Amino acid sequence: MSGGSRESAPNEPTIENRQARHDYSIGDTLECGIELLGTEVKSVRAGKVSLAEGYVSARAEPPELVLHSVHIAEYPPAGKAVQHDPVRPRRLLAHRREIRKLAEQVKLKGFTIVPLKIYFKGGRAKLLVGLGTGRKAVDKRQAIAAREMKRDIDRAMHGRR
Repeated sequence: MSGGSRESAPNEPTIENRQARHDYSIGDTLECGIELLGTEVKSVRAGKVSLAEGYVSARAEPPELVLHSVHIAEYPPAGKAVQHDPVRPRRLLAHRREIRKLAEQVKLKGFTIVPLKIYFKGGRAKLLVGLGTGRKAVDKRQAIAAREMKRDIDRAMHGRR
């Protein structure tokens, strides 16, 4: 669902929420823009972001996505007068039909919208969000066992080459 061909610069960070893929079964994903302040952009470029506690709320009317509980650290060189609130709600930018679709799925099917990754694309901060269902402890253990089994098989196959 993304447009444009400009890629991010190699020195710009990609902040991932690895815990989300462990706690949720992720289905559809959507790339959104983030409405950030200047000091927030500089902190994101420095990699001072924590997505672990974050979640996204969606409303169909008016269509709106809001990112909550994501910590973007203050940017010390900016000084106290122009600092941002590290955990403020941030508006996400996407097409109306995409927002409505997500809001309907969250409302009807009990999905959760989870932030997965923040990165830069064409000089602009982007957030990859995923539509996920929570995993139970048994499912998490099964996923870990399957991943370890695949890793063991790959090791054994690599040794035969």
